Amino acid sequence: MQESTSPPGLKMIGLPGAAGVCEDGRMMKRGLHEKSSPDEIRARFDGDVERFSNLDSGQAATVDAPLAMELITRAAVASTTEIRRCLDIGCGAGNNTIRLLQAYGKGFDCDLCDLSRPMLERAAGRVAGFSDGTIRTFQGDFRTLRFDEEGYDVLLAAAVLHHLRDDEDWERAFAKMYSLLRPGGSVWVTDLVSHESRAVDSLMWETYATYLIELGGEDYQREVFDYIDKEDSPRPVTYQLELLRKAGFRNVEILHKNACFAACGAVK
Repeated sequence: MQESTSPPGLKMIGLPGAAGVCEDGRMMKRGLHEKSSPDEIRARFDGDVERFSNLDSGQAATVDAPLAMELITRAAVASTTEIRRCLDIGCGAGNNTIRLLQAYGKGFDCDLCDLSRPMLERAAGRVAGFSDGTIRTFQGDFRTLRFDEEGYDVLLAAAVLHHLRDDEDWERAFAKMYSLLRPGGSVWVTDLVSHESRAVDSLMWETYATYLIELGGEDYQREVFDYIDKEDSPRPVTYQLELLRKAGFRNVEILHKNACFAACGAVK
């Protein structure tokens, strides 16, 4: 895979005062080898628990976060005959698992996976208030942690897959998700995405910049774009749909897309 890097000194374009995209249409300045390591990502999230603990608003920096959370959890319930056990990959403070429990209407076993121990502790405590099932926590990188093969009815992956790096990394992660689901199980994703067309990608990042400026001002927009450039390597939702099919999933679906964010899923 060819890494996305920008030549030194490329001027940024977009909204006045905004950190936009480069003149050649690329938002990311750092190459994949320059992105944050899992330990660096963990350290940032260890101190950011409160921002991920609002069930009503979700993460404010994510466009349509409450809607996406509702859509993936309702789709999981509609598509999965019986939910006995769920794995939440990159669970944060547990919002998506809680919404899934509310949508399902009864408890089930919940496995929570995250790099951050403080996030896991907050998530486990919150989820316990909504389920009488067994709750287990797994601290570490989903790519290297061991889980039960065909052990889950639902997988949730919200705002986490954008930390995958090269094509091999993405393909292995999607193959692993497929292997963890029972036949008839489903996986549901919400995430930051890029776009196949450079022109469209530029437009969507400028649209997202507008959203962030209206939400918290130009300094806030720059802060968010800076850590996206440092930490994240998003892929188009179309790319992810192809990987779902390649892994073996059937009934691949797009639930929602707005600017640089999308929700999708599939059934095994």
